[in-house]
Amino acid sequence: MCGIAGILDLYGRPVAAAELQAMSDVIRHRGPDDEGRWVDETVGLANRRLAIIDLSPAGRQPMANEDGSVLVAYNGEIYNYLELVPLLEARGHRFHSRTDTEVLVHAYEEWGPACVHRLNGMFAFAIWDARRRELFLARDRFGIKPLYYAVDRGRLVFGSEIKSLLAAGHPRRVSPEALNEYFAFQNLLSDRTLFDGVRLLPPGHTLTAGAGGLRWDRYWDLGFEPDDELGEEEWAERVRAAFERVVTRQLISDVPVGSYLSGGMDSGSIAAVASRHVPRLMTFTGGFDLSSVTGIELVFDERADAEVVSREFRTEHYEMVMHAGDMAWVLPELIWHLEDLRVGMCYQNYYIARLASKFVKVALAGTGGDELFAGYPWRYELVEDVTDPDEFDRLYYGYWTRLVPDAEKSAFFADDVFAEIVAAESPFDVYRETMAPVRQLDPVAKALYFEAKTFLHGLLLVEDRVSMAHSLEVRVPFLDDELVELAARIPARLKHADRSGKRLLRRAMAPLLPRELVAKPKQGFSPPDQSWYRGPTMDYIREILLDERTLARGWFKPEYVRRVLNEHLQGRVNHRLLIWSLLSFEWWNRLFLDGERAAVDARERWAHAR
Repeated sequence: MCGIAGILDLYGRPVAAAELQAMSDVIRHRGPDDEGRWVDETVGLANRRLAIIDLSPAGRQPMANEDGSVLVAYNGEIYNYLELVPLLEARGHRFHSRTDTEVLVHAYEEWGPACVHRLNGMFAFAIWDARRRELFLARDRFGIKPLYYAVDRGRLVFGSEIKSLLAAGHPRRVSPEALNEYFAFQNLLSDRTLFDGVRLLPPGHTLTAGAGGLRWDRYWDLGFEPDDELGEEEWAERVRAAFERVVTRQLISDVPVGSYLSGGMDSGSIAAVASRHVPRLMTFTGGFDLSSVTGIELVFDERADAEVVSREFRTEHYEMVMHAGDMAWVLPELIWHLEDLRVGMCYQNYYIARLASKFVKVALAGTGGDELFAGYPWRYELVEDVTDPDEFDRLYYGYWTRLVPDAEKSAFFADDVFAEIVAAESPFDVYRETMAPVRQLDPVAKALYFEAKTFLHGLLLVEDRVSMAHSLEVRVPFLDDELVELAARIPARLKHADRSGKRLLRRAMAPLLPRELVAKPKQGFSPPDQSWYRGPTMDYIREILLDERTLARGWFKPEYVRRVLNEHLQGRVNHRLLIWSLLSFEWWNRLFLDGERAAVDARERWAHAR
């Protein structure tokens, strides 16, 4: 697990080593164990290494083949790399390390760009092919590992984080189109980012750059081929067997491996299998102070359920409690690392990643189980009987417009901003483009596809940032190729069969887990912010969002922001998602446009001191 960055000058001008160093320095947190840079006239690659497999200097990157014609900078883990070694050795390749990085080098030598079809893992990598004078960029199937790029002034710059592109001089401007998209979905469904001109290589895609320009290719997409010949019990047995193989495969490491433990079935299942192979598996849970909380949020603390699992599997368990003021304290530091704003509140994940990083270098997480096995029944019930594609789109687009409905955009955005976004691609157009490949599928299958391509992608990007901020690698066994391909063959009716969600997965995991955990309803890892925003945190919210500097930025109409805060404070509307996004965007402006870095430095010094 690492961070990568690089430059290819498309006009043939030399790349400066100092510029490459600056791109590497700004992502040091992704790989504090080692660094490497390589420059050859018009191209340069940089790597920050978090040593997980083969901790020796033999794993240093960028890594080249024997004659230097293929060179790679790589971020991720290839879980089937040991299976590829004998295959490549039989074809004449020789290995000088025990790393998966070297497997990637020789796989490209042997199969060229088609090597991505052989890889089971999470990855984002850049390969310089000196013979073809081409740069080859690739990202894993689901986009577990990020890869950003921009073309500016005749140069292609890329990196694991946007900060590297900014260090290379990319202009700091807001993209109005991305802003419109974000404040519709609290996410970006397209490849845009809030930084104008910075794009995110889509999951399952490659990008080749050279004398012929830039070429994008999609090498994989999620597909559904339901197999109706098997019964529910046989499917459950196959899922359980595959899951056990997948978790075991993803334990490969030369450093300590632990697991998040939320109190739910997905993370509990991972702990059940991992604890067989890792003595005294370390597990990590977060909880919330509920002393000022009311209503449905009184059940948001899952520590008791996590402790049941910990006792069952005798894990070495650690937990922390978060309070109302913890969001305000960590927000500048979090947004600095997050940079590409996505989905909902995530400061709780940031704190738990910091806790885990004190004990392990690798943590397993249950991300992906809901999207593969239908864990959100209330979403599917909205559309499960809707066979008309246009009606489906109307309902599902409306559901996923989480922040500001289209009808309120003119009241929300400043007049000049609204005039600009109206003339550009609309969020509904972006939604339709996302759904185009599956427009004629079964309604539940379409919903699962959309969530995997959008909501899950946002969760993965956030997971990468909050973990790598603390030099922690997070692995997601549910998204292993073997399990994904199996899940794609299971009929949707077996996944979404009742209101409990994940019926088939519950049946598959029942032999592994305590009964009460299998029967537990779906519950996300979310802080009780509806209550906290009305109480102890509202003074901070007003201080930031009603600050003269904030209101004067000219993106939003101040009266709309004031109305949102008043409605939430009075308990008339739960605006917690919009309030979080407004706070995040304001700190994004202060950090990346205003250059207000001191707030982050102070908090990071405090965190490291602890």
